[in-house]
Amino acid sequence: MTQIQLTDYAGLEAATRSAIAAEVAGLTSLERVLNWGRSLTPPRDVEEILTQDEYTHDVVMRYDQELFLVYDTT
Repeated sequence: MTQIQLTDYAGLEAATRSAIAAEVAGLTSLERVLNWGRSLTPPRDVEEILTQDEYTHDVVMRYDQELFLVYDTT
């Protein structure tokens, strides 16, 4: 099974990084990401979509009060 690789640009503590990596590992499509975000309490939706070029977009979702997840989509 394909898994999402978490790249930590925030310098998270190892335990936090491991917990987030495990939580998002199976979110291998944008549909899964959106469904996961809507299932949380409170629900989370896309905060912003950043267009990189005609094929690539970064999808930004809030993880918690301080952290955001950014999914590179093509």
